[in-house]
Amino acid sequence: MKSLRLILSNPRYFAPAWVFTSLNIWFGTWAIYIPLVKDKLGINKADLGIALFCLSLGVFTIFPVASKIVNRLGVGKATWTGVCCNSVAALLPLMAPNYYSLMASLFLMGACNGLTDIAMNTLVTEIEKEDKQNFMSAAHGFFSLGGILVGFSSFLIPIIGNPPLHMAIVVVLVLILNLMLRKHYYHIVAAPVEKEPFSFKVFKPLLLLGIIGFVSMGSEGAIIDWSGLYLKEVALAPEVLIGSGFLAFSTTMTLGRFLGDGISAKIGSIKIVAFGALIAILGYAMVLSQHTVLAIAGFAFCGLGFSVMVPELFRIGGNVKGVDSSQGVAFIAGTGYSGFLLGPVILGFLAERASLIYSFVLLLSCAILVFGITFFLRRKGR
Repeated sequence: MKSLRLILSNPRYFAPAWVFTSLNIWFGTWAIYIPLVKDKLGINKADLGIALFCLSLGVFTIFPVASKIVNRLGVGKATWTGVCCNSVAALLPLMAPNYYSLMASLFLMGACNGLTDIAMNTLVTEIEKEDKQNFMSAAHGFFSLGGILVGFSSFLIPIIGNPPLHMAIVVVLVLILNLMLRKHYYHIVAAPVEKEPFSFKVFKPLLLLGIIGFVSMGSEGAIIDWSGLYLKEVALAPEVLIGSGFLAFSTTMTLGRFLGDGISAKIGSIKIVAFGALIAILGYAMVLSQHTVLAIAGFAFCGLGFSVMVPELFRIGGNVKGVDSSQGVAFIAGTGYSGFLLGPVILGFLAERASLIYSFVLLLSCAILVFGITFFLRRKGR
């Protein structure tokens, strides 16, 4: 919890952590109103799926140029630019008068989300380098905290009764705090890196990190989407416990991220990723027992195992020799988001053709793959 205390006691660290929280507050507030937007515009599930794909398309469109924007503006200014852009973009989907404007506004929102994601992770990487303090994992914990705050704000839906007004209140409150805190990071620029010519030697560690990012974020997306159905259809859990897997996963995910920095400082980034993979392997083994209580506990172990992976990948990716920190972070983010978006789809296809059990066997195999990759990274001293 040292990194959590560090963030709460020092505005230099709290300022970027609040950007993490803000990003999930904006996105989460939009997400809780998705059913109302669907009904308001009179669209079906297929149309909604296409609209949500536009959100993902916006994210992937900005990724190839995000590092250039960050380097051009400076990482601090780029982060503040992302905050301002998100403050506007978050309002647009809930104000969309028709289906096509919804798609356009979600594309813009995705692009703003992607830029902010790259900038804020690069910002934390640079502050860690300057101050020799680890707080990347705790910053991601603040991202998870944003989701919890949105969950509480959902109780205001029947009271406010107006989605654009609700989002406007959220945007104003979040933006005011960001405005007060921006002075603590606004002028930070990335330290110059002695670049090396492109070669497989330079790219190899990023490729291995990208595979881990794809697997870990893909697993996260899969558990979010499929844990309830697994408990219902495979573990035969009573209806009251169907959401327990997701709750257990989310709780340990948040806890693990607040604890991760201290452990990482003691044993190193690669070892903590390997340790996280082992915990996830144990978790999947418990899930595959098909016993309700063990499966729920297994999802909790998976949350704990994966909680430290993504923050550590951003930290490692931002420190790869011969690569700009923003480029390393952008590559990790791109592969990770690919897994988050494609993982649930792949597993859904496998579940439809075979069964959910085989889907989670695949996830177990991927966790074992991650554990194996860490040996190559340790051998290279990355």
